[in-house]
Amino acid sequence: MSNSFFQFRQFTVRQEHCAMKVGTDGTLLGAWARGGNRVLDIGTGTGLIALMMAQRFPKAYVRAIDIDADACRQAHENVLASPFAERISVEHVSLQRFCDERLHGADGQYDDRFARFDSIVSNPPFFVHSLRAPDAQRSVARHADTLSYADLFGCVARLLAHEGEFSAIVPFDCREPFMAQAYLHGLHLARLCAVKTTPRKQPRRYLLAFCRHSVHAVEQTEGVIDDAPNQKSEWYSQLTRDFYL
Repeated sequence: MSNSFFQFRQFTVRQEHCAMKVGTDGTLLGAWARGGNRVLDIGTGTGLIALMMAQRFPKAYVRAIDIDADACRQAHENVLASPFAERISVEHVSLQRFCDERLHGADGQYDDRFARFDSIVSNPPFFVHSLRAPDAQRSVARHADTLSYADLFGCVARLLAHEGEFSAIVPFDCREPFMAQAYLHGLHLARLCAVKTTPRKQPRRYLLAFCRHSVHAVEQTEGVIDDAPNQKSEWYSQLTRDFYL
């Protein structure tokens, strides 16, 4: 059974009402993604990534959205209890609706003012054809029915600033269809980190970052989480050193 809370250096994440608990994927993404003054966290869940981005980028204002009402209430509680409450807002809304409302004024005309984000981050619902979890709340968090890759990238392409970066983490077998949707929506791979669980295993997840303009050479790196059982690697320890106790 998962703990009801997870203690980090500068904040506490309570998670008893969230389908998706604090895990390695969210921690990796929150520590790896690039930031800016305006940050959007899509599918915030507990609020972990929003809190991490606020800690890493002291001038950032973070908008955190989620389609799950219980998750939003939990994230809001976590934000209020943190040192970053004045710089993070949590909203119960789908990405599709958020995108439409942010980019259109009251008269329904396109309005680009203050609409775009320097950094967009998402630990997205990634499963497309896999078996559903019996827990309906967990299924929404894990499966792409309510937020397809096409919808995700369609909104990201509209919301991302010209020099901004969209960062996500996906399982190894979702990388190709995920990247394909990025290209279809005019976004280009800028950075890729293949993450292994242990040195001898193949990568099980990928950290991916996309931008609006083509890059001369994609920045490709590799990381390992555990050098041995219960022994975190130097790469992982350095990446997350500002967060774990």
